[in-house]
Amino acid sequence: MRVALLTREYPPDVYGGAGVHAEFLARELRPLIDLQVHCWAPAAPATPVCHHDRNGRGSVHRHPVPVELAGANPVLRTLGVDLTMADAVAGQDLVHSHTWYTHLAGHLAQLLYDIPHVMTAHSLEPLRPWKAEQLGGGYAVSSWAERTAAESADAVIAVSHGMRRDVLSCYPAVDPDRVHVIHNGIDTELYRPDPGTAVLERHGIDPARPIVVFVGRITRQKGVPHLLRAARDFAPGVQLVLCAGAPDTEEIDREFRSLVAELRQRREGVFWIPEMLPRPDVVQLLSHATVFACPSVYEPLGIVNLEAMACGTAVVASAVGGIPEVVADGRTGLLVPYREQDPAGFEAAFATAVNTLVGAPETAAGLGRAGRERAVAEFDWQPLARRTVALYEELVARRRHNGAGARRRSGLGATDMTGR
Repeated sequence: MRVALLTREYPPDVYGGAGVHAEFLARELRPLIDLQVHCWAPAAPATPVCHHDRNGRGSVHRHPVPVELAGANPVLRTLGVDLTMADAVAGQDLVHSHTWYTHLAGHLAQLLYDIPHVMTAHSLEPLRPWKAEQLGGGYAVSSWAERTAAESADAVIAVSHGMRRDVLSCYPAVDPDRVHVIHNGIDTELYRPDPGTAVLERHGIDPARPIVVFVGRITRQKGVPHLLRAARDFAPGVQLVLCAGAPDTEEIDREFRSLVAELRQRREGVFWIPEMLPRPDVVQLLSHATVFACPSVYEPLGIVNLEAMACGTAVVASAVGGIPEVVADGRTGLLVPYREQDPAGFEAAFATAVNTLVGAPETAAGLGRAGRERAVAEFDWQPLARRTVALYEELVARRRHNGAGARRRSGLGATDMTGR
């Protein structure tokens, strides 16, 4: 079976959870099917680039933004890439798109080539209204592209049961039987406790003092301002490490910088690492954290929580979206209810949860051990990939059966279709 996986992010250009998902899903799919990956080109070559993946299996096609759209609204640039992707996947048996950046490419391929389209919903545009700050009128276009794809896709994969509920709520025209829950996974060999301290020492972080780590982009979705305000009330001596970059807008960037500066005036031990760190560096930081902090206001699943758990670290997270399906409250971490109308209450409760674990390091360590056990037992990539392939096979067989039935009803047999 020939499958084209469509994604904006793919190594080496990965900046979010959807890119991590695409990277590891592709790795696990390659031994099972004939896979092509179609992604955005990280630079801007004049024409698409094709090469074999690092393991030599399958091919990766990198699509640049068309030069005519280089200065256009970001959404129009996305649609330009979608057109080149749709053209490039001719001859595939199925297309699988990830995020709105490629959903329209999958939809067009479905129509052009009469093949199944699977879309994975990593997030939903109607639940991220702050993106209008970043995209302007393009937000209406991205929302249209996502809705069109969702309502016509042969299957929608939701990364959590919470996301499935959101899909059906946002897009009531979608048949519930077409929405399948397949969680994100984690490679617990790559993400495992690292006893080394070289990365901490390089950044001036004291491994002997409590450490709270955040890893994520500077966006409204990730709730970083809530964390910075909550950190005013962290226990004395707690260090806060912010692996945070890629702000969505200049306004969000200014707000973040202002809050960091204010926090540094109040307390010592506030570390901001804006650059994208290599995975081993992140693993070491997570491994030495007393607490991993996830203050997201919207999170369909939150792969980064799985990464922290796999490194043996207790998690304090907002109880939104799919996070409660990953972080077991009281067993692998602590969950804090989020109420948009009471941000100060959320921030105070978040600080209390962090301080509870910082003040009980043995409890925090026990939650971390349980988190790793859960990551290994329930979120391994291999069974998740096999479930994905089983869905592909079902959809391809159904499409072929329906096509054969249509030919029989029209009075055309196989020989008739050849013109004989």
